[in-house]
Amino acid sequence: MIGLQIYFSPEVITPQFQVLNVVDSKNKAVGNVAFLFDEKKLFVYGILEEEGVGADFKDLVTPYLKGLTKAKPGLDIFTCLYIGCKKIKLNDEEEK
Repeated sequence: MIGLQIYFSPEVITPQFQVLNVVDSKNKAVGNVAFLFDEKKLFVYGILEEEGVGADFKDLVTPYLKGLTKAKPGLDIFTCLYIGCKKIKLNDEEEK
């Protein structure tokens, strides 16, 4: 099994928001993702420039979100994620 080809590299992390660069194994930035926290809402905005690691992007973001929801139960999560110019969904359910 081959590991992920991309990973998060923190840019800014505060209690209200996180901005993470998405970098490849050569430490080249290939995208970014921002997590914005409100009382009971989490807004996730992200874009990945290269489509070739799109599955890795979903595999990276999904468990990260699950971890954040464990830390703050009851969050409503709103996502806007793109790979190239194509919007993606993290699950099969309709986004809010």
